[in-house]
Amino acid sequence: MRAMAIANFGSPEVFTEVEVNKPTPANNEVLVKVYATSVNPADCGMRRGFFGPRVQLPAILGFDVSGVVEAVGENVRDFQVGDEVYYAIPHELGGGADAEYHAFPSFMIAKKPNNISHLEAATVPVAGGTAWAALITRANLQVGETVLIHGGAGGVGTFAIQIAKAAGAYVYTTCGGYDIDFVKSIGADRAIDYRNEDFTNIIMQETGGAGVDVTFTTVGGDILAKSLLVTKPGGRAVTVTGVTGDLNTAIFKNITIHFVHLDNTLAKLNALRSLIERGQIKPVVGISFPLNQLAAAHKKLEEGSQGLHGKIAIEVISQ
Repeated sequence: MRAMAIANFGSPEVFTEVEVNKPTPANNEVLVKVYATSVNPADCGMRRGFFGPRVQLPAILGFDVSGVVEAVGENVRDFQVGDEVYYAIPHELGGGADAEYHAFPSFMIAKKPNNISHLEAATVPVAGGTAWAALITRANLQVGETVLIHGGAGGVGTFAIQIAKAAGAYVYTTCGGYDIDFVKSIGADRAIDYRNEDFTNIIMQETGGAGVDVTFTTVGGDILAKSLLVTKPGGRAVTVTGVTGDLNTAIFKNITIHFVHLDNTLAKLNALRSLIERGQIKPVVGISFPLNQLAAAHKKLEEGSQGLHGKIAIEVISQ
């Protein structure tokens, strides 16, 4: 089968197209024909060598899969050949989605939403699962609460806005001024231009000094520390990135801080499928590349691009 692999860590140019044997599913696994995958920051980190010995070279990276079951192990009962599925490969397994086929345990696989393409579905597992883990599993966001989501136009942010709206929350989000109309179109109630506006002043003014119930940080640096200033006493703060700055404000305000790493994805993917099929969540594909242009996709993610919304998807099989 065709795959994109790395023999060394480094820049996006380390990717090469290779031919490798098609995997054979074990007794509890299904063999999936991969139609699409996507690029996440963790993919870039693994490619650069930041995850250390868990990546054994040469390696096939990639954590998101959307595809069709081609074969099932003899102990598999929940899936059959022809089923459309999607799932996230745990980071500790090192990836493997950047290939035409992938074998994976059936108990970690979900049925793909029936109203979206494989390209769209491939953007959901890691980014959508992370947003769900942050807002629903950890922050326990409730109907009528207020939430501040940093980076609302990004991969995780676009899912977070839609999940928060589906949960019945009032949504503040930060983004570039060029993204304001976009984030409002997917559900943000109030968009703040982080380049030209101070979110702390705006939120404290608009909430009468009360602040928000939940803050969710998808960008690094001192944003979490600043967000604690606008989080209500007894509120919750969640981050999926490394942080800097003084977090002692959380002590004096009894704020619970959650550092989130995605795990146990199946229940999250089933919940997301329900919301997608109801039309409450629409995956946002900002741009897509064919599999043999995976290096260009990694470069695009690392460089960033003004006006690029949502996720970068990878088309493994032309649709």
